[in-house]
Amino acid sequence: MGAREVLEISKPRIVVLLVITAVTSMYAASKLIGPELDYLGLLHIIIAGSLASAGSSALNHYYDKDIDLLMKRTSGRPIPSGKMKANHVLIYGVCVSAASVIYAYFTLNEFTTFFIALGIFFYVIIYTAWLKRLNSSNIVIGGFAGSAASMAGWSAATGSMDILGFLVGFLVFVWTPSHFWCLAMKIRDDYAEAKIPMLPVVIGMQKTSKYILANTAILLPYSLMLYAFGLGIVYVVVAVVSGGLMLAYHYSLTKNPTSEFAWKAYKVTAPYLTIIFVGIALDAAFHFRF
Repeated sequence: MGAREVLEISKPRIVVLLVITAVTSMYAASKLIGPELDYLGLLHIIIAGSLASAGSSALNHYYDKDIDLLMKRTSGRPIPSGKMKANHVLIYGVCVSAASVIYAYFTLNEFTTFFIALGIFFYVIIYTAWLKRLNSSNIVIGGFAGSAASMAGWSAATGSMDILGFLVGFLVFVWTPSHFWCLAMKIRDDYAEAKIPMLPVVIGMQKTSKYILANTAILLPYSLMLYAFGLGIVYVVVAVVSGGLMLAYHYSLTKNPTSEFAWKAYKVTAPYLTIIFVGIALDAAFHFRF
């Protein structure tokens, strides 16, 4: 079990993305709600969040080891390729996930600990173990796992959860279907081979592209609505530009619902979350409203 394999089962890109949402949320909450940002607390949320994401990702690798073997995209992963033993991945996933919750409990507060534990639960139990193989709405409901990271960051700053913190976190939930369905269109054949009921497998590429457009048509006004709850003009500008670009690409996807164009749409959709949460942090730093 080498360092490269441990890094792969930890899904570092997801770790970085979720830590960015947690850190920017914590910064924004400290500026908009208070109290002043605790830099030691910021370090704690980075550590706890990284451990939670890495541990739950490893458990996802363990649970999906049978279907990973059937899909081209995942057949080279550490377990199906034989580079790591399944029980080693399971032990790593359980220990690191537990460590994240314990670490949060002793260094942060009970709200943050709750949201970190909730994120792990939603990703591992609700999405991976229950819905992924059962229902085409799997990623819609499972998407709340990503929201928990933002809510953990917000509550780490404020010691509680308010309506703005919840709505900011819920942005991740609303964005996730558009993001993941684009990827599912790109690798539809893989999911069909593994008999995973992702939306393009169940209803086809054309209908899925329309679902993606409809979801993004909900995401854009939802993101702008946050102005009414306290975010400012800097955020609105970022939300309009990034959300508008997504909407344009997803409209084009309905006209060309192929795996090739879905991949282009995915590459536009993927950076949205980082951009919008950096926008939230910048808005908090340079906050003004009309």
